[in-house]
Formats: sequence, structure tokens, C-alpha cells
Amino acid sequence: MRRASILALSTAIAAIAFAAHAAPAAKAPAPAADPTVAQPGWKAPKTAWGAPDFGGYWSNATMTPLTRNPRLTQKGALSAQEAKGLEKAFADALEEADRPTDQKKGPGNVTDKDSAEAKLVAIRPDFAAAGGDVGGYNTFWIDPGAHIMEVNGEYRSSIITTENGQPPARKTGAPRAPGFPRDSYDSYEVRGLGDRCIMGFGRNAGPPMLPNGYYNNSYYFIQTPETVAIQVELVHDMRIVRINGQHRTDGVRTYMGDSIGHYEGNTLVVETTNMLENQNFMGSWKNLKVTERFTRVSPTRINYQFQIEDPDIWDKPWGGEYDFYPLKGIVYEYACHEGNYALPAILAGARRKEKEAAEAVNKPKAGAD
Repeated sequence: MRRASILALSTAIAAIAFAAHAAPAAKAPAPAADPTVAQPGWKAPKTAWGAPDFGGYWSNATMTPLTRNPRLTQKGALSAQEAKGLEKAFADALEEADRPTDQKKGPGNVTDKDSAEAKLVAIRPDFAAAGGDVGGYNTFWIDPGAHIMEVNGEYRSSIITTENGQPPARKTGAPRAPGFPRDSYDSYEVRGLGDRCIMGFGRNAGPPMLPNGYYNNSYYFIQTPETVAIQVELVHDMRIVRINGQHRTDGVRTYMGDSIGHYEGNTLVVETTNMLENQNFMGSWKNLKVTERFTRVSPTRINYQFQIEDPDIWDKPWGGEYDFYPLKGIVYEYACHEGNYALPAILAGARRKEKEAAEAVNKPKAGAD
């Protein structure tokens, strides 16, 4: 009995050894394909009429700023470790902002140099504009995305793709942008487009279309054979691109300019001119031409490139690049007018201040007859 058991065990061991020798070694799972890089054999989806299909809900929210922060890096691309470090800085600031406010310190922690939010502002100085002031937002209220923008397998340090990540030098004597009428309170007509709920306060609608760094960086792309319509979340703008159209010649300038487009393979090419002065881009509007390229590079990415041209301001064209990625959800109505208490409050405050100043001038001095 014992001999039979030993024989059976030996046979089983030999079988296992033979199987292990004969069977090929199990392969390690292949790394996931980078969605920002076009993969061999992948074909972009097409519409029923044969155009590349961009339809659906997309986002361009990103921690990557428009211009490079030279105090952070001089490089155009960050390492994965550097990118994750920046993403953690935002995550830490957001976690801190979620905690109950320390009543001794007052609302907001931007002025606390040891706070996570202050460290985030050191990385992204533009975030300071949204917080640290009366009624300003702290990190809890902003939603710039939680990740550094990855394009073609690289973590980008800026959206602008010039060598130093900054706009090129302006020509001597080039016209300057009209200032935002922050200190003009005579009428609603002198307030900014954002105050009046006419356009978003960032450049989400464009062109160029840019994430605003704060929130509402969502879009809905709708296509027909004759047009591409882009619904912009902030503030419910609808941008219309006329496919195979011609620029208008009547001299009329419109919000978001006059956009015409055509297809080059899997790319939608859009050219925009006739911008309004109060929607200028870095001071350029009269002779501004923006050329945009939307390209499907994977099932989950649309590569977006823009080129800026204005011979009155810059010596040569320049531009930038980022990727759209799928939005988890849909774009809801941004009912700006319905909830816009800012504009009447701004004007009412100005009238109150004028009244108080007039009363102070006409008030009799103490001791006067």
C-alpha cells in the first residue's frame, strides 16, 4: 500500500514537472496603452457623412497653466514624479479646504504661509486671484482638474508651446489690451462681459479655447454636415463653425469671432478672424487670426492645437497645445442671468458710495453757524 502511494506520488510529481517544462511561461500583462498617443491600427470614428467624429461631452480642465512658471521649472515637459508631486499639492490643498474653518484665522488660508493652499498658490500664482479677498474663492470652490496635462506621452509644464513657455515678445509700439473696467461703475454697459453674463470670464469659448483654471471647463460637441457647434459650459455660449464656409466681408465683428472650418483627414481645422475689441487676446483683436486643429488621437482624447497670428503685435506665429478628455456627465445649463446678483450689487454699492460722498461734502461742519 505504501509502495503504491509512493508510486502514485512520483507519477504526479513527474506529470507536474513535465507540464511546467512543456507549458510556456505565463506572460506579464501588457502595459495599458497611453491614451494620449495614437496607437497602431486604431481608426478614428467617423460620422454618417464620413467626417471625423468629435461628438460628445469633453473637458479640458487641467492643473497645467497657460504659461510656464520659471520658478518651478525651465523644462517644457515634467517627469512623472514631478507631475505627481504637483497633483498631490492640489489634493492636499483641497483636503485642507474641506476641513472646518479655523475661526481664529478667519475664512481662507491663503495668507497662512504654512498652509497647503499657500503652497499651492506658490506653484500656481494665478490661483491667488480666486482667493484671499473679500468674497473670494478658496481652493474648496475651484475645480481646475486634478491632473497635469499629458500630451503625446509628455506631462506638459505649460499649454503654450514656445521654447520658454511664454508668449513671444511684443513689437515695439504694439497696441495694448483695453483694461478690464474693474473701477468703472457708471452703468452696466461699462462692466465686463462676465459681469453681464454675455461671455465667460475666461477664454473657454475662445478662440483660442483655453481652460480658465477655476471651474466649468466642459464642452458639448455637436456636428452636422454643414456645421460644428460647440456648447461651452461657461457661460452657456454656443460657438458655431461653418464647414467649408467663407469669412464674412461685411465688416461685422461678433463674439467668438467668425469661424470657418474644413477637414484634413482626422483633423478639423478652424480659422477665426473678425474678433471684437472687448474679447481681445493679449491685446490682439483687429488683425488677429487664430487657427485651431482638433484631432482624434485615441478613443478618449482629442488633441487641440492653436496658432496665434497678428503682424501688428508679434513677429511670427506662435501657439499652444493640450488634449480634451471625456467628461464624466453632461453639460447642464449655466443660468448666469437668473442667479447674477453680482452686477446689481456692484452698481448698487457704487450708488451708495456716491451718495455717502455727496452727503459728506454737504454735511455742515461741527461748530459752524
